[in-house]
Amino acid sequence: MPSPLGEVCSAFLKLGLTSFGGPVAHLGYLREEFVGKRRWLTDDAYADLVALCQFLPGPASSQLVFALGMLRAGILGALAASLCFMLPSVLLMLALAYGVTRVASLQGAGWLHGLKLAAVAVVAQAVWSMGRSICIDRARLILCILAAIITLVAPGTLTQIGVIAACALLGWILYHRTPVPPPSEPPAKVRGHIPALIALVVFFALLVLLPLAAATGNKSLALFDSFYRSGALVFGGGHVVLPLLRAEVVPPGWITDDAFLAGYAGAQAVPGPLFTFAAYLGTVIQGGPNAWVGGLWCLLAIFLPAWLLIGGTLPFWHQLRAKSWAQAALKGANAAVVGLLLAALYTPVITESITSPLDVAAALIAFAALQFWKAPPWAVVALLAAAGQWAI
Repeated sequence: MPSPLGEVCSAFLKLGLTSFGGPVAHLGYLREEFVGKRRWLTDDAYADLVALCQFLPGPASSQLVFALGMLRAGILGALAASLCFMLPSVLLMLALAYGVTRVASLQGAGWLHGLKLAAVAVVAQAVWSMGRSICIDRARLILCILAAIITLVAPGTLTQIGVIAACALLGWILYHRTPVPPPSEPPAKVRGHIPALIALVVFFALLVLLPLAAATGNKSLALFDSFYRSGALVFGGGHVVLPLLRAEVVPPGWITDDAFLAGYAGAQAVPGPLFTFAAYLGTVIQGGPNAWVGGLWCLLAIFLPAWLLIGGTLPFWHQLRAKSWAQAALKGANAAVVGLLLAALYTPVITESITSPLDVAAALIAFAALQFWKAPPWAVVALLAAAGQWAI
């Protein structure tokens, strides 16, 4: 009989190879595997973990993977689950980065234009799906629209953070009287409060100290700081990190907009977590035969906040989620996330991709294929890239 750690490695490596479709689809894959097939936990316990991952900033499906591994085999299981789940995607993104860096110029490439149109469809589907599930009443819809307007009028990381904080406060005001379930006991493997507190202290210490270290002019520290903050401050999963990462890596001249969007669209075609896009960015930024080292450096930076937060909050979550103020604030913050994603859909995704009526038609068809015909994202990405190349 395999050990718990061996079970974790085999289960999550299989999912890393087959889990296409983005964060929402990943939640379905994980439930089917660990609630339906393996029966590692009950539906209620699974919903509890999903609620925690949605409550915290960072990539929800990757955080859920870390939490499931931790429940099964402790901290080693958590790290093994995360590494096995992301490995196939990381290798593919590193290969894409090396391919892009060997292209003399991306300007005017037909396949790149097709990938940009695919990005429009994928982000539009994320906005549509998240909006329908999160903005289910008039108040949250208004918060979403206001968040989008403010972000478009005054773009920037500080604006995004402020919008999320303000909407969380408004959510608390609007919903703090909503009933919540009573607290339950956490599983035995995650009851270590001292290690959890240490993880939280490290999380906040890095958030404060890394910008100071980056100010010394060291590019490696500046990169780590940029990707760490992007992973620490984004709510809503992989798609919402797009504007944060773009603001960090494109204006300083570390990577061109074309190369950025090529990698983002390419990330839709691979299985596993979208945050492995960081491996592509780090590799392209680093350049040279050992560019993969830069890719892994940025990958560690963007995932580290999620690991620290899950490890630090999982032992306390069963009590925290029973607090009405926490659930109310989450409702407002999630509405803001949809607004940020809506703003990101317009700029840079649409403004950098749509240049003609034919582009509008292609993006609409791709959106319909994803949302209504349930076509797999990798197939839509591949078809648009091929169509774009053929059209040139």
